[in-house]
Amino acid sequence: MAGPIVIYGIKNCDTMKKARAWLELHGLSCTLHDYRQSGIPAGLLEGWVAEVGWPALLNRAGTTFRQLPETEREGLDEAGAIALMHAHPALIKRPVLPWAGGLLIGFKPETYAAAFGAPGPA
Repeated sequence: MAGPIVIYGIKNCDTMKKARAWLELHGLSCTLHDYRQSGIPAGLLEGWVAEVGWPALLNRAGTTFRQLPETEREGLDEAGAIALMHAHPALIKRPVLPWAGGLLIGFKPETYAAAFGAPGPA
């Protein structure tokens, strides 16, 4: 893998902790970009959406989405979803991990193992 690994998410998220622990266990150091604290760099979210589509990134299952007014949740399109994710970074699924083969969204040990060539799930 070329360059340092940057994992995007929220520091205290349990799934983020599992992903970071998996990377560390397999000798892969990473830098955390906490998008709740630091926001999303200009153009990054739009690039992710172009790559995987906004439905793959929008966390509709979380508390933040459920607490939005119904008028904001209904009839979402790409522009509306992007605006919501910029305004409420907790709406972005986590972790998001860019790597040479694309984007890894969420954490599954077997997916990380396949992506990074590590031995089986741990």
